[in-house]
Amino acid sequence: MRNFAAFYSVIALVPLVCARADLTIVQKIEGPGQNGEITVKIKGDKERMDAPSQPTRIIDGKTGEMTDLLNEKKSFIRISAQQMKAAAETINKFDDGKQPSPRKLTSTGKKETINGYETEEFVYETPQFKASFWVATKYPDAADILKQMQAPVSGAWKPSNMGMPDYTDFAGLPLKTVISVGDSQVATTIMSIKKDSISAAEFDIPKDFQELKKPLDAAPPPVESPAGFPAATP
Repeated sequence: MRNFAAFYSVIALVPLVCARADLTIVQKIEGPGQNGEITVKIKGDKERMDAPSQPTRIIDGKTGEMTDLLNEKKSFIRISAQQMKAAAETINKFDDGKQPSPRKLTSTGKKETINGYETEEFVYETPQFKASFWVATKYPDAADILKQMQAPVSGAWKPSNMGMPDYTDFAGLPLKTVISVGDSQVATTIMSIKKDSISAAEFDIPKDFQELKKPLDAAPPPVESPAGFPAATP
């Protein structure tokens, strides 16, 4: 179960993500040991994710660095772009040593109304997981929102590096994402999106926090997920 959570945290909320206005996205997550709400804040090329009983995660799209804030312990862990690249290579590794053939989102033709918006299901399958995205093509300002969500997850955090579609692959806003790995499944639904201004200080490491060193080969720990997607998950 913990391995699934760790895997999902890398591919799904790379979760869940350029900006003209700041974004605050509230998502509901349902899955093994991951039920609750996630708040994702995006300002330019930086993203912050807060989830109950999990570290606060900050991603800097410019440097490719991720920081987990262990709030109760007043400490933090940095994960570099190089470490993230190594994790992505592990995810994309195949037994035969070959790279996977390109995959694309495929419509199933199924429709569902989510939070008042009509969505269409698109699926994306790999040997490691299956993803289902419910996309709202008529969501207001969807194209701009997707650009803002993409900004923090460029470079090392680019979804396609994790074997996931990029935000630019979608014809609308994915309001619901379902990731299935084996018999385990995690669903993330966007509940609200606000464009209020966010203080830059929310993306800073508190001055009284101490850094904890982490082995270079360690994978990012679970956060909420997630993505996923990054993040604000597509």
